[in-house]
Amino acid sequence: MPQGTIRTFDHASQTGSLLDDALVEWHFDREAFAASGLQELRLGQRVRYVLEGPDERVSQLNVVSL
Repeated sequence: MPQGTIRTFDHASQTGSLLDDALVEWHFDREAFAASGLQELRLGQRVRYVLEGPDERVSQLNVVSL
């Protein structure tokens, strides 16, 4: 499972983006955040994530560090 760092997170819409270790930005939607079971994310927080589908969208997030 690849890892990245939270770049943006909007609490109201529960969407955001992360940067992977190659500095590629990936956006995640409300569904990916909800599937994580998390209550919030902080900027700079390390996460593991899963990319799914032909458009390689983030489908799951897991915290690596709090």
